[in-house]
Amino acid sequence: MIASIKSGAVITTERLELRHLVPGDFDAVRRIHSDPEVMWVYGGVFSEEKTRQWMQSNFDRYAKDGVGFFAITLKDAGELIGCGGIIMQPTDQGIEPEIGYQIRRDHQGLGYATEMARACMQYAFEKMKADHIISLIRPDNQPSRRVAEKNGLSIDREMMFHDMPHLVYRFDRTQWKSPASSTGY
Repeated sequence: MIASIKSGAVITTERLELRHLVPGDFDAVRRIHSDPEVMWVYGGVFSEEKTRQWMQSNFDRYAKDGVGFFAITLKDAGELIGCGGIIMQPTDQGIEPEIGYQIRRDHQGLGYATEMARACMQYAFEKMKADHIISLIRPDNQPSRRVAEKNGLSIDREMMFHDMPHLVYRFDRTQWKSPASSTGY
């Protein structure tokens, strides 16, 4: 399915649309960034200023790389339930396309992260022609590890990232088999 021009979607799935964040999303993003149960993996909640800086860094990524963390919205309602996407991430092996996300706590455990990540994998391999993707995941973040493993990623290595140990989950283009039109962009 082709992404809707009207909605501004960059990537769509059966239940979700991923679109560029806009300044008007601040309150919805702030709700996520102020929740300690969501943000512990980032070292703690973000201040209002740090959320503004984080959003601006994604606006800059859209201009530079064409990707970044997008607004994850429910296709039917348009409600922003998270942020996620593809970041061209500096790592110990150069710049690598990383898939990451933050899902609002009241929408966790419903398969949205797995669905969003799978659609981003498709976008990375089919649209960006990436040779691999990674996800940087803290070792104690079992839910994100399960999402990565459900989507076929496996641990490639360990590295320090933002002064915290992370597992680098990886999936190579040679492993990719396109789903039958399950997503659009």
